[in-house]
This record gives sequence, structure tokens and C-alpha cells, in this order.
Amino acid sequence: MPAQIGCSPPGVVFPVSVPMTADCYRHFDATRHAEFLYRCVERTVREDLPREVDYLERHDEFSARIQEEIADMPDGTIDLPTRFLAQNRGRLSGRARSGGFKLLTAPEVERVEALYARCFADTEFR
Repeated sequence: MPAQIGCSPPGVVFPVSVPMTADCYRHFDATRHAEFLYRCVERTVREDLPREVDYLERHDEFSARIQEEIADMPDGTIDLPTRFLAQNRGRLSGRARSGGFKLLTAPEVERVEALYARCFADTEFR
């Protein structure tokens, strides 16, 4: 058509599809986004997951030892002293002792605290 109206020499084809298809194939540069996502995944795999597995192993050992050595309690009940001990640097507060754990004797509370100290020694969970 351009040749017919004198805009181009006969036999020359203008690649008019180039501007049209360029719009279809243009993408934003997501390199920085991909690099950020990679760093997040890498941190999760290298740091967060090992820390979580370590915590779960210690928690399981603590729970099993409470059940074996001190008192048979449901898992949900054992989760409470674990959280209280973590919040209070390895000690059950007076409120916790008089609340949900009032059935434990003073020596049993001391044994729970000692077990927690052994199971969570040298960790951020203590």
C-alpha cells in the first residue's frame, strides 16, 4: 500500500507489525523483585526453618518429659507452661502457679522449671 501511494519504492515492505508487537512483548523489569523474593526464601530456608525445627524438637522433648516425669497432662495443657516459662525467663509466675497449675506442688513446679531450663538451654526461647 505505501508503494501504491508513492511513500516507498516498489518491493519494499515496511515492518509495521514491529511497533504493534513490541507493545505486546514489553514487560517491566522484575529483577529487583525476584532478587528480594530470593533473599526472603533463602533466609527462610537457612535461618527460620532450622530455628523452628529446633524449637519444635525441644518443645516435644519438654512435653514428653513432663508427661513421663511429673504429671500426665494433655498437650494443650503443656503448651501453657511452655509459653509462660518462655515469657518469664524460665520461671512460672505466681499468677500461673495459682491459676492453671495450682494442682502442681512446689517441688513439681521446680521440676517443670528445671526441665524447661535443660530442654531450652542456650536458646533464644529461654
